[in-house]
Amino acid sequence: MAEEEIKKTEEVVEVKEEKKKTSKKKTEKKREEVKEVKKELSLEEKKKAIIEKAKKLAEGIVPVGGRGLTKESVEASKIADEEFKGLKTDNMLIPLEDYVKSGIYLGTKVITPDMKPYVFKRRNDGLAIINTKMADEKIRVAAAFLAEYSPEKIVVACKREAGWQAMQTFSKVTGIRVFTKKYPSGIITNTKLPVFFEPELAVIVDPWLDKNLLYDSTLINIPVVSLCDTNNLTSNIDLIIPCNNKSNKSIGLVFWVLAREYLKLKGMDAKVPGIKEFTGEKE
Repeated sequence: MAEEEIKKTEEVVEVKEEKKKTSKKKTEKKREEVKEVKKELSLEEKKKAIIEKAKKLAEGIVPVGGRGLTKESVEASKIADEEFKGLKTDNMLIPLEDYVKSGIYLGTKVITPDMKPYVFKRRNDGLAIINTKMADEKIRVAAAFLAEYSPEKIVVACKREAGWQAMQTFSKVTGIRVFTKKYPSGIITNTKLPVFFEPELAVIVDPWLDKNLLYDSTLINIPVVSLCDTNNLTSNIDLIIPCNNKSNKSIGLVFWVLAREYLKLKGMDAKVPGIKEFTGEKE
């Protein structure tokens, strides 16, 4: 009887041990399965990270080899290729690549009804793309228009700091009077002011920021040429130059071309410095 009980006890112990082994194996198997799942998730995450990085590289967000590949330059090339596909660009004032590099085509996310005709398309992020061909044509017209006036009969205002370098160089090259930082209201309307003078043409960089000169020009009824971005209203503007008017590169490029064409059309013997003198970029 005692032997039978001992035998039963041994059998129970064996069963328990077997169950423990089976349970242990199942636990180990589950752990392995979890590890595999985690490994798969880790690989998926890595894959996603690589794809995301590739996208960012394509967009120029991540620097490539420390070089200056920017989102703007990549996007500019894409837009330029699409916009000018099948069009002749050999008669443009400057090479298309120079316009592209300056970011002249980059508008804002706001498009006013006045500026809608100059918009080529909207980017996926909502940013408006200005028709670069139209910008080139308007710069050409503006240069010819300016050439109808002598330097002392033109006044330029630019309150935006991004354009101050361009203004100073433009004035130095052409002899045209410019006002940066602040245009003194009444200087062309109040004859009692000691600094009063009578221009016949006004040029502004932004209709909103340079509204004082715009207003004074309407009072004395002289034409106004203005750089206009997609978010600008164009009331009382006689000639619009559609472009990015918030960047030193874009503003600098526009006034570099205007200076060059103005001197050429006027037959003035003056040398126009390189574009970097207008944009303020360092060599």
